[in-house]
Amino acid sequence: MKHRLLLLLLFMFATFATGWAQKAVDPSFTIKGVLLDSLTQEGEPYATIRITKKNAPDKAVKMAVTGASGKFQEKLNIPAGDYVISISSIGKAPIVKDFTLKSSAKVVDLGTLYSSEANNELKGVEVVAQKPLVKVDVDKIEYNIEDDPDSKSNSILEMLRKVPLVTVDGEDNVQVNGSSSFKIHVNGKPNNMMSNNPKEVLKSMPANTIKYIEVITSPGAKYDAEGVGGILNIVTVGGGFEGYTATFRGNANNNGVGGGGYAMIKQGKLTLSANYNYNYNNSPRSYYNSYRDNYEPEKENETYLESENSSKSKGNFQYGNLEASYEIDTLRLLTVAFGMYGSNDKSNGDGFTIMHGADREDFAYRYKTDNHGDGSWYSINGNIDYQRTSKKNKQRMITLSYKINSQPQTSDSYSNYWDIEPEADKPEIIEKLLLKNFHSDGKTNTMEQTFQVDYTTPIGKLHTIETGAKYIFRRNSSDNKFYDAEGGSDNYAYNEARSSEYRHLNHIISAYAGYTLKYKDFTFKPGLRYEQTIQSVKYIVGPGKDFNTDFSDLVPSVSLGIKLGKTQNLRGGYNMRIWRPGIWNLNPYFNNQDPMFISQGNPNLKSEKSHAFDLAYSSFSAKFNVNLSLRHSFNNNGIERVSHLVTQEGGEIFEGGYKAPQGALYSTYDNIGKSRNTGLSFYLNWNASPKTRIYVNGRGSYSDLRSPAQNLHNYGWNGSAYGGIQHTLPWKIRLSLNGGGSTPYINLQGKGSGYNYYGLGVSRSFLKEDRLSLNVYCNNIVEKYRSYNSHTEGLNFISRSSSKYPSRYYGFSISYRIGELKASVKKAARSIDNDDVKGGEGGGGNTGGGGGQ
Repeated sequence: MKHRLLLLLLFMFATFATGWAQKAVDPSFTIKGVLLDSLTQEGEPYATIRITKKNAPDKAVKMAVTGASGKFQEKLNIPAGDYVISISSIGKAPIVKDFTLKSSAKVVDLGTLYSSEANNELKGVEVVAQKPLVKVDVDKIEYNIEDDPDSKSNSILEMLRKVPLVTVDGEDNVQVNGSSSFKIHVNGKPNNMMSNNPKEVLKSMPANTIKYIEVITSPGAKYDAEGVGGILNIVTVGGGFEGYTATFRGNANNNGVGGGGYAMIKQGKLTLSANYNYNYNNSPRSYYNSYRDNYEPEKENETYLESENSSKSKGNFQYGNLEASYEIDTLRLLTVAFGMYGSNDKSNGDGFTIMHGADREDFAYRYKTDNHGDGSWYSINGNIDYQRTSKKNKQRMITLSYKINSQPQTSDSYSNYWDIEPEADKPEIIEKLLLKNFHSDGKTNTMEQTFQVDYTTPIGKLHTIETGAKYIFRRNSSDNKFYDAEGGSDNYAYNEARSSEYRHLNHIISAYAGYTLKYKDFTFKPGLRYEQTIQSVKYIVGPGKDFNTDFSDLVPSVSLGIKLGKTQNLRGGYNMRIWRPGIWNLNPYFNNQDPMFISQGNPNLKSEKSHAFDLAYSSFSAKFNVNLSLRHSFNNNGIERVSHLVTQEGGEIFEGGYKAPQGALYSTYDNIGKSRNTGLSFYLNWNASPKTRIYVNGRGSYSDLRSPAQNLHNYGWNGSAYGGIQHTLPWKIRLSLNGGGSTPYINLQGKGSGYNYYGLGVSRSFLKEDRLSLNVYCNNIVEKYRSYNSHTEGLNFISRSSSKYPSRYYGFSISYRIGELKASVKKAARSIDNDDVKGGEGGGGNTGGGGGQ
């Protein structure tokens, strides 16, 4: 029934949109002409045409493109008067011409117009016709979030479903190029907190604060060597103009409310901008069930473990930044920025666990749990950049940068066990499973300081050299205090044996050199980067052993690109990437909050290395936009999460001397993975009419994962797709219908669940210059909950889990803009990018991009 309703909605929407798109309009005038290349005398295809009133040049009354032979003939349903036509195309200087419409002459023939080479050639190929959403360069793809109508109501996470080479599954886990190991940058500057927690952060940030997102598929030598899948660079709105502007926004949905604002002012050489957003979220209760089958013939009374749990959380998320830039003179620019984002939340949950015997009639033990707690995580950063440009050549510049970042996290939780049965065996069960009420008070922080210098210079007209060096001092600290209580009481006492405190210091030194050759339609970009890492780990509390280690890596990369005519290009490349384990992977804290499902980090992890080969084809014309990317990657020492069942009588001792009871499932990380992955990503966009856009973004891949040391092997196919229709109706009403899904994914010891998704949005702008915007939206409207299943297999167990999360989502948003801007603001062309830490349990992805190292 649900699928029938969805198909009916899709049919009605498509029929309605097509009807409006084909509605005839009786034009008043016709303008025509032909655009030729001044040197070759050939027609200039798919150049963008923009017509404005002469006294209102900022507002277009008509947008169009030239045909394949450079000809154009457009109908104009506008009054008589003075107008301006501007024609622009890739790599060519814009053509601007005045013309007058008179009632006595219905046809205006501009004759032959000639295009000439621009002084500064544009990079890449870009979408034309409607506002361009995608641009392609030799080593990256850019998606224009600001010009997508759905950005007015969606979160950044929802918009990522549309970005080429990016996939978001049903549980909101993000992958880039088929890998969950990627880095996230904001305005060219990395943030490890965002990389470690992409799911939580990106779904809390409104997309209307974002200008565009870059997917850097082949990071060159100037970028840090980490990030297997690549780098996501999120560029926020701003980037200034002359004058001032401010936008105020608010939103409400079935899970909470939020609001925020953005303001910017430029006067003379000084530019100031500020952005702040606050959201309160009260999520419905979620449910999690697990089932485990233990293969232990000698333990027939402990065979099937079942657990039912539920949880509910509420809290706030806030995001803000302040930026200032000052043009000392035409050659020197100073930029200072400060930003923060983070969350405070409270949660509570309950559960029931039972261990059945082989006959499923008797049970070995059962108990109930309840837990509650609160926590917070924040990222606070500041940076300063100084850029000096050469007087003789504006492409030659040197940039000096400094950045400081702190990422504090806290967690304060209580867990209680009750109704422990059988009553006669209660003392033995408590001792065996460690079912003591406990209180955990944890604090972690990552503090880093970065110093960097970059230099780039052209050599003649064809060559460019770039080089630089960087030093990072990073201090990870973890302090987890554990308190337990005897006999089910609240009389908690500090337990040093189960507590942990340690310091993890990193000194990272790197240098790079890169070269770019641009000859006609061919681009060649090789590079080499050297990185040395010196690590020191010291245990203050807990039985861990202090250690020091250092290692160095040479990281090569190469990218090639060639333009195949005016609207197509072909790109290829190779890059090597490394991953240093993050604090989640290294932290030896023994997390036995659920005594049957225990997890612990591994402080002895080494960096993993990955090699990738890419081949991509792009074709962007007036009607059809296509991007196809083929990628093969492999690594031989991947950091993988590994689980095994504790079978030893009396339990098993693990890292740090901690003990897991018999029957528990213990999980940790190790360098045991050997992976091979081949995938094809595709992005298709059809501008069916000037008011209708139809698109699809997807990926299919085959993965082979194995660990010879653990005798584990898994392989299989995975596919995902996301698409939709956007249409603009009369009265500037915009409709959007989106949907997508995925097949089950695989991992080293099992597989997860597939998913499907759909949403509908309506938006409308009001007042002069569209200063007021209203948006109404809904997602998965016929389903309150969505279930996801997964299973994990080991040598002596199989574990299945089922999660049920709130799915239905609906609400509205409103924004109002004041002020007026006129000219662009400058920022430093280079800045700091730290993209070198592997994400952990925060939700599956790491990324980065932008600004350059």
